Order: sequence, then C-alpha cells, then structure tokens
Amino acid sequence: MAGDVIVKKSKIHGLGVFANRDFKKGEIVLKWDLSHELSTEEVKELDEEEKKHISYQKGKYILMQPPERYVNHSCDANTFTGNFCDVAKRDVRKGEEITTNYTEGGSPGQNIKCNCGSKKCKGIIKT
Repeated sequence: MAGDVIVKKSKIHGLGVFANRDFKKGEIVLKWDLSHELSTEEVKELDEEEKKHISYQKGKYILMQPPERYVNHSCDANTFTGNFCDVAKRDVRKGEEITTNYTEGGSPGQNIKCNCGSKKCKGIIKT
C-alpha cells in the first residue's frame, strides 16, 4: 500500500490524502495504523485539535496517524470506514482526494464546520 496514496495540500482543509493510482470500488485504499489505541481517559485529556483525529469503532478509540489522519470529510465521500480501513465506495481515480464521512466513525460528540464543497454538503459534521 505504500505509495498508493500521497499527502498534499487540500482544497477542503489543510492537508489531504490523494490517490496515487486508480482504486476499484470495494478496494482497500488505506489500512489504519492501530498502534495508538487510547482509553476513554486518554481521549478526555487530549486537546481539541488532537480530538479531531480520533476515530471510534468497535469500542476502540484510535488516534489516527499519517497518512490516514489527513483524510478529509466529505458529505459525498468516496470511501467508507470498515474494519479499521478506508474502502472505496466507488471507483477512485488517480489524483482524486480520498474523503470519508466523519459521521460514520468520528469521535462521538463533535460538531465541526464542513468545508467539503459537495452538492450534498450538510454544513456541519455531527459525530
């Protein structure tokens, strides 16, 4: 998977993850680094910026690491999260920004302004 994606400046927000090759629908785009699992207490101690990089799945809090921590939200995402991976919801072309819907796996209780620019944009991300 190394080299399949690259991190660079995003039009959505800060840095983003971009496909460095074509991906087919159903293909794993990113496998997450699970080495940074946190307890509920550790999550509470994080500053607000770091909390934005938490994913909660299967009863586990994961502090996302690069490159997956730079996957931006879209209300019309091209990947979904499953089994601690980002999986292509549709074919993704080389050069396209990899996006996911944070409402499907973010840290519970967050409200973040959405900048996705999608025609389906809801304006706020509620997790």
